[in-house]
Amino acid sequence: MKKNENSASDPPDAGGSSSSQSHHQTAYESRYNFKIGIYGWRKRCLYILILGLLVMVIVNLALTLWVLKVMEFSSEGMGQLKIVTGGLRLEGTAYVLDSLIASSIRSRRGQPITIESSRNLTLTTRDENGLLNNLIYLGNDRFECLANNFKVMDDRGIVLFAANHKDVIIGSENLRVTGEGGAIFSGSVQTPLVRAESGHDLRLESPTRSLEMRAPSGINIESRAGDIKSMSLNDIKLKSVAGAIRLESSVILMDKIPTAIPSSKPSQSKNHDIYQLCVCNNGKLFLVPPHYLCSDDGNVCR
Repeated sequence: MKKNENSASDPPDAGGSSSSQSHHQTAYESRYNFKIGIYGWRKRCLYILILGLLVMVIVNLALTLWVLKVMEFSSEGMGQLKIVTGGLRLEGTAYVLDSLIASSIRSRRGQPITIESSRNLTLTTRDENGLLNNLIYLGNDRFECLANNFKVMDDRGIVLFAANHKDVIIGSENLRVTGEGGAIFSGSVQTPLVRAESGHDLRLESPTRSLEMRAPSGINIESRAGDIKSMSLNDIKLKSVAGAIRLESSVILMDKIPTAIPSSKPSQSKNHDIYQLCVCNNGKLFLVPPHYLCSDDGNVCR
């Protein structure tokens, strides 16, 4: 009977203990309960920031795609600029806003190349230290070239024109000066032949100084279809050190040679139109009648 009483009293004790445990657990949870996450205005700001970043990414992606389409980017290059083996190939017109540095610029086979500038064009080369070596300047009404040696050659490699600080060489067969004033030289000129163009006269003139011609072997002055005139304000000197001066012509005329009347008596009294040609000690020429001795009258050889 005691056992039954005890067993009958056990269930109320168990129900009381379970209700007390649940009460303590609820109180503990209500005291130490924390919410994990972002709530309130912070959550709204985070969403707005993410949305702005997403818009920026989309806009940047759209601009990138637009630039790629406008510039015509591809796996071969950009637009008319193609990447080929050994360099770049450009089809059409290229505008260079600043300096262009390249080791080689050439056109396609059979196509011309044109380099154009609205103001001036300058081509320069520099040495290993960066110092200016050569320069070509093409500007407004002028062309300048800075170099120690300048050469112009034909397709056979023959030098047509060369210039340096010592010599200026013209390698063509003829040098033709078509200006009305001719060619002016401030120094000496060394040439084997001076010839005028067919149908034109040849003039060697020195307006304010003397004109001198020298040759180691000889000087030959020849006119095949006209006259030879030598004019001077003062004296004309023909000098040969070891040889002779020859005037080869069928007729040699010397006008305005003075005539001397010597004081000696003539050997004959007849008068003729033939005179003797005499020379003074100073080299002057004079004429005397054929019947007189070749002597000065005191006025010619002064």
